[in-house]
Amino acid sequence: MKTAKRKPSIRHYFVDEAGDGTLFDEKGRALIGKQGTSRFFILGLVDLPQPESIAQELQQLRQDLLADPYFKNVPSMQPAQKKTALAFHAKDDLPEVRREVFRLLARYTIRFFAAVRTKQALLDYVLQRNRQDPAYRYNPNELYDFMVRCLFVERLHKDDEYKICFARRGNSDRTAALRTALAEAQDTFYRKWRITSAATIHIQASSPPESPGLQVTDYFLWALQRFYERREDRYVELLWESFSLVRDLDDTRKAKYGVYYTQKKPLKIAALPEPPEI
Repeated sequence: MKTAKRKPSIRHYFVDEAGDGTLFDEKGRALIGKQGTSRFFILGLVDLPQPESIAQELQQLRQDLLADPYFKNVPSMQPAQKKTALAFHAKDDLPEVRREVFRLLARYTIRFFAAVRTKQALLDYVLQRNRQDPAYRYNPNELYDFMVRCLFVERLHKDDEYKICFARRGNSDRTAALRTALAEAQDTFYRKWRITSAATIHIQASSPPESPGLQVTDYFLWALQRFYERREDRYVELLWESFSLVRDLDDTRKAKYGVYYTQKKPLKIAALPEPPEI
Protein backbone atom coordinates (compact mmCIF):
# COMPACT_ATOMS: atom_id res chain seq x y z
CA MET A 1 0.00 0.00 0.00
CA LYS A 2 1.43 3.31 -1.07
CA THR A 3 1.70 6.06 1.50
CA ALA A 4 0.66 9.54 0.46
CA LYS A 5 3.56 11.79 -0.32
CA ARG A 6 3.92 14.51 2.27
CA LYS A 7 3.34 17.99 0.94
CA PRO A 8 6.40 20.19 1.51
CA SER A 9 5.91 22.80 4.19
CA ILE A 10 6.59 26.36 3.06
CA ARG A 11 7.04 29.27 5.46
CA HIS A 12 6.51 32.89 4.40
CA TYR A 13 8.43 35.58 6.28
CA PHE A 14 8.30 39.35 5.77
CA VAL A 15 11.01 41.56 7.30
CA ASP A 16 11.15 45.32 7.79
CA GLU A 17 12.64 47.86 10.19
CA ALA A 18 11.49 50.76 12.36
CA GLY A 19 13.78 53.63 13.20
CA ASP A 20 17.16 53.59 11.52
CA GLY A 21 20.69 52.52 12.24
CA THR A 22 22.28 55.92 11.65
CA LEU A 23 24.40 57.11 14.60
CA PHE A 24 26.43 60.02 13.18
CA ASP A 25 25.91 62.97 10.87
CA GLU A 26 28.14 63.73 7.87
CA LYS A 27 30.67 65.41 10.17
CA GLY A 28 30.89 62.43 12.51
CA ARG A 29 28.84 63.99 15.31
CA ALA A 30 26.53 61.74 17.30
CA LEU A 31 22.85 62.17 16.43
CA ILE A 32 21.34 60.50 19.48
CA GLY A 33 19.07 62.93 21.29
CA LYS A 34 18.71 65.27 18.31
CA GLN A 35 15.21 66.18 17.12
CA GLY A 36 13.87 63.76 14.53
CA THR A 37 16.31 61.00 15.48
CA SER A 38 14.95 57.68 16.69
CA ARG A 39 16.18 56.33 20.02
CA PHE A 40 15.64 52.71 19.04
CA PHE A 41 16.25 50.48 16.05
CA ILE A 42 13.78 47.63 15.64
CA LEU A 43 13.84 44.79 13.14
CA GLY A 44 10.56 42.93 12.78
CA LEU A 45 9.55 39.66 11.16
CA VAL A 46 6.01 38.56 10.35
CA ASP A 47 5.19 34.91 9.76
CA LEU A 48 2.12 34.81 7.48
CA PRO A 49 0.51 31.41 6.83
CA GLN A 50 -1.90 32.91 4.28
CA PRO A 51 -0.12 35.75 2.48
CA GLU A 52 -2.34 35.61 -0.62
CA SER A 53 -5.56 35.79 1.41
CA ILE A 54 -4.51 38.77 3.50
CA ALA A 55 -3.13 40.49 0.38
CA GLN A 56 -6.54 40.27 -1.25
CA GLU A 57 -8.29 41.61 1.84
CA LEU A 58 -5.87 44.53 2.19
CA GLN A 59 -6.36 45.40 -1.47
CA GLN A 60 -10.16 45.27 -1.12
CA LEU A 61 -10.06 47.35 2.06
CA ARG A 62 -7.96 50.03 0.41
CA GLN A 63 -10.30 50.16 -2.58
CA ASP A 64 -13.32 50.50 -0.27
CA LEU A 65 -11.69 53.30 1.70
CA LEU A 66 -10.62 55.17 -1.43
CA ALA A 67 -14.21 54.98 -2.70
CA ASP A 68 -15.61 56.32 0.58
CA PRO A 69 -16.70 59.99 0.21
CA TYR A 70 -15.51 60.59 3.78
CA PHE A 71 -11.92 60.42 2.53
CA LYS A 72 -12.54 62.24 -0.74
CA ASN A 73 -10.25 65.22 -0.11
CA VAL A 74 -7.72 63.66 2.26
CA PRO A 75 -4.23 64.31 0.83
CA SER A 76 -2.79 60.91 1.83
CA MET A 77 -5.62 59.19 -0.04
CA GLN A 78 -4.78 60.87 -3.35
CA PRO A 79 -2.85 58.73 -5.87
CA ALA A 80 -0.44 61.59 -6.62
CA GLN A 81 0.77 61.53 -3.00
CA LYS A 82 1.79 57.86 -3.31
CA LYS A 83 0.79 57.12 0.28
CA THR A 84 -2.37 55.29 1.40
CA ALA A 85 -3.68 55.20 -2.16
CA LEU A 86 -0.65 53.08 -3.05
CA ALA A 87 -0.17 50.99 0.10
CA PHE A 88 -1.03 50.98 3.78
CA HIS A 89 1.72 52.62 5.82
CA ALA A 90 0.85 53.25 9.46
CA LYS A 91 2.85 56.48 9.75
CA ASP A 92 1.03 58.03 6.77
CA ASP A 93 -2.43 56.54 7.28
CA LEU A 94 -5.22 58.44 9.02
CA PRO A 95 -6.31 57.14 12.46
CA GLU A 96 -9.61 56.02 10.92
CA VAL A 97 -7.70 54.04 8.29
CA ARG A 98 -5.36 52.52 10.84
CA ARG A 99 -8.32 51.32 12.88
CA GLU A 100 -9.70 49.44 9.88
CA VAL A 101 -6.34 47.83 9.15
CA PHE A 102 -5.97 46.78 12.79
CA ARG A 103 -9.43 45.18 12.65
CA LEU A 104 -8.40 43.23 9.56
CA LEU A 105 -5.11 42.06 11.08
CA ALA A 106 -6.88 40.85 14.22
CA ARG A 107 -8.84 38.30 12.17
CA TYR A 108 -5.72 36.50 10.95
CA THR A 109 -3.33 34.06 12.54
CA ILE A 110 -0.10 36.05 12.45
CA ARG A 111 3.13 35.56 14.36
CA PHE A 112 5.29 38.61 14.92
CA PHE A 113 8.90 38.55 16.11
CA ALA A 114 11.11 41.56 16.79
CA ALA A 115 14.57 42.46 18.02
CA VAL A 116 15.11 45.86 19.63
CA ARG A 117 18.32 47.82 20.09
CA THR A 118 18.74 51.00 22.12
CA LYS A 119 20.80 53.35 19.97
CA GLN A 120 22.47 55.00 22.96
CA ALA A 121 23.84 51.59 24.00
CA LEU A 122 24.90 50.96 20.42
CA LEU A 123 26.66 54.35 20.29
CA ASP A 124 28.49 53.56 23.54
CA TYR A 125 29.70 50.29 22.01
CA VAL A 126 30.87 51.97 18.80
CA LEU A 127 32.77 54.69 20.68
CA GLN A 128 34.41 52.09 22.92
CA ARG A 129 35.44 50.03 19.91
CA ASN A 130 36.85 53.13 18.22
CA ARG A 131 39.03 53.75 21.26
CA GLN A 132 40.34 50.19 21.03
CA ASP A 133 40.68 50.21 17.24
CA PRO A 134 40.89 53.70 15.63
CA ALA A 135 40.55 52.13 12.18
CA TYR A 136 37.08 50.75 12.95
CA ARG A 137 34.21 52.49 11.14
CA TYR A 138 30.60 51.78 12.02
CA ASN A 139 28.23 50.93 9.16
CA PRO A 140 24.44 50.65 9.66
CA ASN A 141 24.46 47.45 7.58
CA GLU A 142 26.54 45.89 10.35
CA LEU A 143 23.68 46.49 12.78
CA TYR A 144 21.03 45.28 10.33
CA ASP A 145 22.82 42.01 9.60
CA PHE A 146 23.39 41.39 13.30
CA MET A 147 19.67 41.87 13.94
CA VAL A 148 18.84 39.47 11.09
CA ARG A 149 20.96 36.82 12.78
CA CYS A 150 19.17 37.46 16.09
CA LEU A 151 15.72 37.20 14.54
CA PHE A 152 16.32 34.10 12.45
CA VAL A 153 18.46 31.94 14.72
CA GLU A 154 15.45 29.79 15.68
CA ARG A 155 13.27 30.42 12.63
CA LEU A 156 14.90 28.28 9.91
CA HIS A 157 14.85 24.64 11.01
CA LYS A 158 11.23 23.37 11.00
CA ASP A 159 10.09 23.71 7.38
CA ASP A 160 11.16 22.43 3.97
CA GLU A 161 11.20 25.80 2.26
CA TYR A 162 11.40 29.43 3.33
CA LYS A 163 10.34 32.41 1.28
CA ILE A 164 11.76 35.52 2.95
CA CYS A 165 10.80 38.96 1.74
CA PHE A 166 13.00 41.78 3.01
CA ALA A 167 11.93 45.41 2.65
CA ARG A 168 14.26 46.98 0.10
CA ARG A 169 16.91 49.26 1.65
CA GLY A 170 18.38 51.77 -0.78
CA ASN A 171 19.58 50.80 -4.24
CA SER A 172 22.31 48.30 -3.43
CA ASP A 173 21.77 44.55 -3.77
CA ARG A 174 22.36 43.04 -0.33
CA THR A 175 21.18 39.54 -1.18
CA ALA A 176 24.61 38.00 -0.61
CA ALA A 177 25.03 39.72 2.77
CA LEU A 178 21.56 38.63 3.89
CA ARG A 179 22.18 35.06 2.78
CA THR A 180 25.39 35.08 4.82
CA ALA A 181 23.54 36.40 7.88
CA LEU A 182 20.91 33.67 7.55
CA ALA A 183 23.59 30.99 7.17
CA GLU A 184 25.28 32.28 10.32
CA ALA A 185 21.94 32.10 12.14
CA GLN A 186 21.57 28.46 11.07
CA ASP A 187 25.11 27.72 12.20
CA THR A 188 24.45 29.27 15.63
CA PHE A 189 21.34 27.14 16.00
CA TYR A 190 23.27 24.01 15.01
CA ARG A 191 26.06 24.68 17.51
CA LYS A 192 23.48 25.08 20.26
CA TRP A 193 21.09 22.23 19.45
CA ARG A 194 22.97 20.04 16.93
CA ILE A 195 20.01 20.32 14.54
CA THR A 196 20.68 20.91 10.86
CA SER A 197 18.34 21.99 8.10
CA ALA A 198 18.41 21.28 4.39
CA ALA A 199 15.60 23.72 3.72
CA THR A 200 15.61 25.80 0.56
CA ILE A 201 15.75 29.51 1.33
CA HIS A 202 14.49 32.07 -1.16
CA ILE A 203 15.36 35.72 -0.58
CA GLN A 204 13.51 38.61 -2.18
CA ALA A 205 13.86 42.37 -1.80
CA SER A 206 10.60 44.22 -2.24
CA SER A 207 8.57 47.26 -1.16
CA PRO A 208 5.23 47.57 0.66
CA PRO A 209 3.23 48.46 -2.50
CA GLU A 210 4.60 45.31 -4.14
CA SER A 211 4.29 43.11 -1.06
CA PRO A 212 1.21 43.33 1.18
CA GLY A 213 3.05 41.17 3.71
CA LEU A 214 5.42 44.08 4.26
CA GLN A 215 2.42 46.32 4.93
CA VAL A 216 1.42 43.91 7.69
CA THR A 217 4.96 44.02 9.11
CA ASP A 218 4.92 47.81 9.00
CA TYR A 219 1.80 47.97 11.18
CA PHE A 220 3.28 45.69 13.82
CA LEU A 221 6.53 47.65 13.80
CA TRP A 222 4.69 50.96 14.07
CA ALA A 223 2.83 49.69 17.13
CA LEU A 224 6.06 48.49 18.75
CA GLN A 225 7.94 51.67 17.87
CA ARG A 226 5.22 53.79 19.48
CA PHE A 227 5.59 51.63 22.57
CA TYR A 228 9.34 52.15 22.84
CA GLU A 229 9.70 55.70 21.54
CA ARG A 230 6.60 57.23 23.16
CA ARG A 231 5.73 54.73 25.89
CA GLU A 232 2.32 54.38 24.25
CA ASP A 233 0.99 50.85 24.76
CA ARG A 234 -2.52 50.68 23.33
CA TYR A 235 -1.45 49.55 19.85
CA VAL A 236 0.78 46.78 21.17
CA GLU A 237 -2.05 45.67 23.45
CA LEU A 238 -4.42 45.61 20.47
CA LEU A 239 -2.14 43.27 18.52
CA TRP A 240 -0.57 41.43 21.44
CA GLU A 241 -2.15 38.03 20.66
CA SER A 242 -0.03 37.98 17.49
CA PHE A 243 3.23 38.86 19.27
CA SER A 244 5.36 35.71 19.58
CA LEU A 245 8.61 37.29 20.72
CA VAL A 246 10.18 40.68 21.37
CA ARG A 247 13.84 40.50 22.31
CA ASP A 248 15.15 43.67 23.96
CA LEU A 249 18.88 43.21 23.40
CA ASP A 250 20.09 46.13 25.48
CA ASP A 251 18.01 45.64 28.62
CA THR A 252 20.81 43.75 30.36
CA ARG A 253 19.79 44.55 33.93
CA LYS A 254 19.22 40.86 34.70
CA ALA A 255 20.99 38.99 31.89
CA LYS A 256 23.70 39.92 29.40
CA TYR A 257 21.66 38.56 26.48
CA GLY A 258 18.78 40.98 27.17
CA VAL A 259 15.11 40.29 27.86
CA TYR A 260 12.67 38.04 26.00
CA TYR A 261 9.01 39.13 26.03
CA THR A 262 6.47 36.47 25.06
CA GLN A 263 2.84 35.56 25.62
CA LYS A 264 3.88 34.20 29.01
CA LYS A 265 5.87 37.34 29.80
CA PRO A 266 3.95 40.27 28.28
CA LEU A 267 5.65 43.47 27.26
CA LYS A 268 4.60 46.22 29.68
CA ILE A 269 5.76 49.83 29.97
CA ALA A 270 6.51 49.33 33.68
CA ALA A 271 9.05 46.64 32.72
CA LEU A 272 11.16 48.99 30.61
CA PRO A 273 14.25 50.70 32.05
CA GLU A 274 14.18 54.45 32.42
CA PRO A 275 15.36 56.27 29.27
CA PRO A 276 19.05 57.18 29.52
CA GLU A 277 20.04 60.79 30.05
CA ILE A 278 21.32 62.24 26.79
